[in-house]
Amino acid sequence: MVLGQHAAASTPNARERVLDTAYTLFSRRGVRGVAVDEVIARARVAKATFYRHFRSKSDLVLAVLERREQEWTTGYVEAESERRGSNAEERLLAIFDVFGEWFARDDFEGCTFIRVLLQVDAENVVGQASVQYLENIRAMIRRRAVEAGLRDPDDFARSWHILMKGAILAAAEGEPEAARHAHDMARTLIDNFR
Repeated sequence: MVLGQHAAASTPNARERVLDTAYTLFSRRGVRGVAVDEVIARARVAKATFYRHFRSKSDLVLAVLERREQEWTTGYVEAESERRGSNAEERLLAIFDVFGEWFARDDFEGCTFIRVLLQVDAENVVGQASVQYLENIRAMIRRRAVEAGLRDPDDFARSWHILMKGAILAAAEGEPEAARHAHDMARTLIDNFR
């Protein structure tokens, strides 16, 4: 099940049905591969209802990105790695344990923020939002680097985030051990920043 998809079954609210539908479609196929008319049809709402809740496709994409951050970044990766680690270093490494489970799922869809950013201009409002959500992930890594007492938390967070994104792309390419390889490299990265 794609993260976010569960809400459609639990609420009759038209806005939520549209958002859940778009979340699933955009996560799987990207924003360019999905037309507003398809979202409207699959969400079973009238076109006027759609536009009452979302002025444009860009507004819908922004809402999907916000939900993705809540459900995936904060609700899944950050919370689950926090739960698994007893200290900051363990919580950093646990990110790749969480990734390993995510990568193994039948509905692994990759990173929506990266996918959107690659499909739109970074200067576009949707591209800017994607950049900001990716920065929010780096901020979480930066906080953990500070907690772990690592030197140069900004540089560490950028390097760690590159490793995260690389693991996601490797998994999307079909590399079954992407998370394990990234976990091994992550240990070295932590050692280099002690």
